[in-house]
Amino acid sequence: MHFRAMTGGYMQILVNGEKLDVDAPISVAGLLARLDIPTAKVAVERNLAIVPKSGYENTNLAPGDRIEIVHFIGGG
Repeated sequence: MHFRAMTGGYMQILVNGEKLDVDAPISVAGLLARLDIPTAKVAVERNLAIVPKSGYENTNLAPGDRIEIVHFIGGG
């Protein structure tokens, strides 16, 4: 996947083990929006640290960051 801003550059990160070029700067919330992932039922880990949902807007990603996105599935 490749996303590039018309006004800025891009950077490469790893998302669930896959290389991804994204607009720079971008926050966790921005990444989830670009990937069409609702924030309600996911957990995000950045470089082995859980990002609290309250920090999604203010946590900016950096080149080379390793992001893991885990989807919660209900059932019984």
